[in-house]
Amino acid sequence: MMGCEHIRNLAAMEGVDITAIADPNEKPRDWGRSACGDRFAPEVYEDYRGLLARTDVDAVVVASPNYSHIDVMRDIFQTDKHVMLEKPMCTTITDCKELVTSADQHPGMVWVGLEYRYMPPITATLQHLHTIGNIRMCAIREHRFPFLKKVGDWNRFNRNTGGTLVEKCCHFFDLMTQVIPSKPTRVIASGGQDVNHLNESYGGETPDILDNAYVIVEFANGARALLDLCMFAEGSRHEQHIAVTGDIGKIETTVPGDELIISNRASNDFQTIKIEPDSRVKEQGLHHGASYLEHLGFIEAINNGAPPAVTVRDGLLSVVMGAAAQQSIESGQAVNLNDLL
Repeated sequence: MMGCEHIRNLAAMEGVDITAIADPNEKPRDWGRSACGDRFAPEVYEDYRGLLARTDVDAVVVASPNYSHIDVMRDIFQTDKHVMLEKPMCTTITDCKELVTSADQHPGMVWVGLEYRYMPPITATLQHLHTIGNIRMCAIREHRFPFLKKVGDWNRFNRNTGGTLVEKCCHFFDLMTQVIPSKPTRVIASGGQDVNHLNESYGGETPDILDNAYVIVEFANGARALLDLCMFAEGSRHEQHIAVTGDIGKIETTVPGDELIISNRASNDFQTIKIEPDSRVKEQGLHHGASYLEHLGFIEAINNGAPPAVTVRDGLLSVVMGAAAQQSIESGQAVNLNDLL
């Protein structure tokens, strides 16, 4: 699914050619061909190593199952190619640390696909943070539909995904670190699998992925962030709601949405700001134009020899926060991030 999302976004851009696609399964290969349409005529591989061996490939987008990221990246690090690696960077902290070390020595650029940063409501929020003073709280709520089915049902088990709070929520932990100008230090979480996938069975196993959780993240400067996740909330008007509160005001927005609400304590009032569409976006895709803007940034960084806007260290921290939340739920104890980093 995400591979085709990337293809559709690239098809809307100029100066881009998809020369090859790879997937071990026939059906996704067919989806990839279809997504290319008349714009691209790629060579199609069952083994991605054939793609990596090509000299006419400058950059690679990795959108394979989470658990495969580390092995794919190990092979990419044997080349000089640039790479956009889908979130989560890896499923374990150990693999993430290995990837950070290898990326530091890699001649190509490594960009981690935490594209939520580029969603218009999120971008607008980040641009207006200065209006609300010293930020003390950030609350992110996602109430949505259950995980979609994936090829081979790999996303039904924690061992393949890293756990719901890594797989799904690394985006939100990354946003917390963008909003709060401090280092996250401690995570406290409560969650469970209470509704979804309980009657499913794959190879005699019942899925073990969380479908709801509350996660509190404490930061070194005393600020706090909260994630409220529910994955059995189909039909919600807004899938996501974000509130950032400072000592002089608050910002609220929704995804999807086109408004920013900024309140002020002194005036005891609020103003509504219209979020205008980004004129650069030619493909809205599955993420409200964020994937398109992500690719624009990726290509610009390659052309200019610039560092990635979303780094492997960003990817590592987003996984560490998610893994800490999973660990807190399992143990019933708070988890100090320094113990994991």
